[in-house]
Amino acid sequence: MRRLFFLLLMICTTPVLADTHDQLYKVAGWPEQRAHFTDALDAAQQRYRSSLPPAVFQALVNNSNQRFEPTAVDRRAEAQLRANLSDPKPALAFFQSPLGRKIVAAELLATRRDQLAKNAKGLPKIEASDSRLLIIGHLAQALPAREAGAEVSLAIAGVAADSLSQMIPGLLGGSQAQGLLDGQRQRLMQQIEADLNNTLLYVYRGLSDAELDAFASFAESPEGKAYYAAALAAIRAGLAVGQSTSDLQ
Repeated sequence: MRRLFFLLLMICTTPVLADTHDQLYKVAGWPEQRAHFTDALDAAQQRYRSSLPPAVFQALVNNSNQRFEPTAVDRRAEAQLRANLSDPKPALAFFQSPLGRKIVAAELLATRRDQLAKNAKGLPKIEASDSRLLIIGHLAQALPAREAGAEVSLAIAGVAADSLSQMIPGLLGGSQAQGLLDGQRQRLMQQIEADLNNTLLYVYRGLSDAELDAFASFAESPEGKAYYAAALAAIRAGLAVGQSTSDLQ
């Protein structure tokens, strides 16, 4: 279920000035997704409570709150969004359309706290026609779901490692830490990919075949590719995977 939430976070952009980028950020549903992420982050923190010494756990909470403080995340991600999405108007037009709004509503529903709890043990297997499976395959290739999901997962896990390193300086050397990070990233991407088609079938189960095909067409278009590439760059910059909390101050 964690993978479902992580891959959906890739749709978010970052708040900037009150212009087209800002309109896109709001229409794409990021304020709500960020609230959902906070819920997931709180749950992740609590999972560490019983397995870490109190001092380490408190350091984890402090580092987590600092790293993922909304304004700080926005500040880091904003520059990457603007640098990588020179023309946000096509994406804005798509997400302002009835189909775009339906897509955002489906994504927000899937990441709500109650829905995550409902599917905590895994998503149900979704049966689909060959034609719908073909469309989903195109969508899975067009969306950077594997990459975005891995970055979000690594960001949360990295807070624990960063907190432990603060308590025990020099625990992991730079090259060793980077090697572990790269290896974990690849494993996470493989795990996400293994169930990606079924996840997309579940999230967008309310879309007709025609609507799903139109979504895939947008994602595969030059405008769609530009949007999702910029969204992934913003995610990576905002979450600052591989950077210590002290580097972000």
